[in-house]
Amino acid sequence: MKIHEKYIKRCVELAKNGLGTTYPNPLVGSVIVCDDNIIGEGWHQKAGEPHAEVLAINSVKDKSLLNKATIYVSLEPCSHFGKTPPCCDLIIKNKIPNVVIGTVDPNIKVAGNGIKKLMEAGIHVTLGVLEDECQELNKRFFTFHEKKRPYIILKWAQSQDGFIAPKEKSEKKPVWITTIYSRQLVHKWRTEEQAILVGTQTVIDDNPKLNARDWYGNNPIRVVLDQKNRIPKDSHIFDNHVKTILFSGFKTGVEKENTIFECIDFEKNTAEHLVQSLYKHQIQSVIIEGGRQTLQTFIDANLWDEARIFVGNIQFKTGIKAPILVQKQFTKQCIGSDELLIHRNHD
Repeated sequence: MKIHEKYIKRCVELAKNGLGTTYPNPLVGSVIVCDDNIIGEGWHQKAGEPHAEVLAINSVKDKSLLNKATIYVSLEPCSHFGKTPPCCDLIIKNKIPNVVIGTVDPNIKVAGNGIKKLMEAGIHVTLGVLEDECQELNKRFFTFHEKKRPYIILKWAQSQDGFIAPKEKSEKKPVWITTIYSRQLVHKWRTEEQAILVGTQTVIDDNPKLNARDWYGNNPIRVVLDQKNRIPKDSHIFDNHVKTILFSGFKTGVEKENTIFECIDFEKNTAEHLVQSLYKHQIQSVIIEGGRQTLQTFIDANLWDEARIFVGNIQFKTGIKAPILVQKQFTKQCIGSDELLIHRNHD
């Protein structure tokens, strides 16, 4: 493995520690190397807190080594004042002579300006090391800034005979298709994405809390579709415990600190209207756990990036059919007795 790739790979490993906690900022890892020894490391942990480069520099015990070191960073160092000062300025101040960068920052506030600033200060910059891996690391951030919409993950569970729910059920709660291990994995995913979206019928049928009870981490923003305002007011989604955005055809209800009402046109291009509004709310990623109609709406509009489909070891024989997703390539893994199929949309 080439030396630069070795340390950028370490940057990516470090950056993943911040998954789910850095929104709206990207995931970034940084490593400082002198004489082929790592002398400092850091990763961005939370918006408003020090960036990866700052933590890496602060972790170096012997600061005299910095003027002959190389700092590796998975994403271009920032060059603007936000909630924290520019990382470029700190690198220049500490006279670090070499900077190796995984990929350019797509945010218009940075977008090459950091690289330019470093080079103008006489620093040697190497760009594009493991660029694909670094962009995959920040697929949510890149999608948000380049496509002006959130990164969209579709998720559902289906029986072996292709149903997502039985024809009838006796209680107002989910009918589990998968094992507890798959359900725990879903709660882990919820901590990693900024928002979770469901449709009206899912809330009416299951009264879900849409939080991450089975995994430690942040609860996602709840996004709920309620075109005709049919959801009962005693539903969990109205508990005001987590930020919740409700989309309806006409505005109703009193907004609270954590409950926001939005109006959109449900008659046509529903998925497009939704993602435009989510972009306006600065939501970089959303996992859609709705029913068949909600999921199919996004599939038909080709507005999705990943589909994560569990196939449980159960048969319903009749019921609600799973969404139709025509994809030839996918990865498959086993979660206990369940199968997990992961599709990526390359269109």
